[in-house]
Amino acid sequence: MHQIVSAPVDSSRRWWVLATVVAAQFMFGVDAFIVNVAIPTIATELHASAAQIEAVIAIYLIAYATLVVTGGRLGDIYGTRNIFVTGVAGFTATSLWCGLAQSGPELIVARLAQGATAALMVPQVLATIHLLFADGSRARAFGIYGIVLGLAGAAGFMLGGILVTLDLAGLGWRAVFFVNVPFGAVIIAAALRIMPMAPRRAGTRLDIPGSIVLFLGLLCLIGPLLFGHDVHWSAWVWLAMAMGVAILFAFVKLERAVAGRGGMPLIDLSLLSDAIFMRGLAAVFFFFFANLSFYLVMTIFMQRALHIPPLQAGLVFVPLALTFVMASRHAGARARHRGTRVLIEGCGVQIAGLAALVALIESTAAPSATLLALVLTIFGYGQGLVMAPLSSAVLASVKPASAGAGSGMYGTTAHIANAAGVAAIGAVFFAVESSQSARLALLAASALFAASIMICAAFLTWMRHATVTN
Repeated sequence: MHQIVSAPVDSSRRWWVLATVVAAQFMFGVDAFIVNVAIPTIATELHASAAQIEAVIAIYLIAYATLVVTGGRLGDIYGTRNIFVTGVAGFTATSLWCGLAQSGPELIVARLAQGATAALMVPQVLATIHLLFADGSRARAFGIYGIVLGLAGAAGFMLGGILVTLDLAGLGWRAVFFVNVPFGAVIIAAALRIMPMAPRRAGTRLDIPGSIVLFLGLLCLIGPLLFGHDVHWSAWVWLAMAMGVAILFAFVKLERAVAGRGGMPLIDLSLLSDAIFMRGLAAVFFFFFANLSFYLVMTIFMQRALHIPPLQAGLVFVPLALTFVMASRHAGARARHRGTRVLIEGCGVQIAGLAALVALIESTAAPSATLLALVLTIFGYGQGLVMAPLSSAVLASVKPASAGAGSGMYGTTAHIANAAGVAAIGAVFFAVESSQSARLALLAASALFAASIMICAAFLTWMRHATVTN
């Protein structure tokens, strides 16, 4: 394989490159939350079922999670800039398709394509930062990346509410997808002009069969959770889920076969025998299981049950997001001194926030947006305490040679957990809402959130004990 020598980038120009790739990461982060605010309006206008609402979010995450490792390797093979531009162009085009969708099923397919293109775009962001900031400026570059990542949530909630409320040119919810088009075009133009060609890595290979099998396994496992209520949980739902479990077991065997042939499997199989890492990965799963699903449930509850308009519903989450950023800023330093105790404490703060939310809902017939915003800051602060140092704590036991593979497994697990949480907790919420009331549905979902966070804390404690004994 031919090597491409990267063009020299002067110290001033590389900060513009950083701004370009971080803008793409910001667009990706905003998209994860902006859709949440618009979901109730989308459901009404497209006459989408509860299952279709969940699928709009979950299918995007499944596509991204199963292809993100492949996207990173494509950057190694064909060059970071080439795949980054391709990914941004695809993300822009599929965003346009999402905005033009005329039905729930069409929007789901468009979101599937959008998640796949995001998997091309996002891995190149960190790869570019690693390439351009190998000196003392690296910490500052990653600091900027972290701040932008945190602010994307607040921007997504706020922008989603504004766009749906303003109803620009009569576009309504479609504007939350169309907004990516001009931003994507600017990012592509900037990348083509200033982003350097990165050297290709010889010997990097793709595991396309592994990606396909993993996608099918997750689809069979999570898909029935999305549509089970619509078909009254018939026998085929459980059969499909059992098939999903079988396919995931087959995926592990396939990966071993790929490694045995000297290929590059999607996952580093040696990490499966690292007890500390696997316990940490379990904690990651249960933490993110209660992440995006929480925002989906709260958005729907506020707009449907409390009749809070989209703009106010979006603004309710802004103090939470800003508190999250504040907690993230100092959580890393605290974790360096106190280790995983900070993460366990963060889980406790999240549960306290859920308890305060339940108390407010139970004691007030129609809590105001302001009261909800104040209570939700507790949950947001706890999330920030956990999420910021979580990756570092989980990857601490991974050898440097496997750091990239470990990071890939971490990211894939997080997005799979987000999708599974949206499907499972969303299914419970919609089932209780339709048979009882939205208030009881929120209480049931809150109990599941709390249980998931407690399991996360238990795995973090188990991981900490294993680290101490080793």
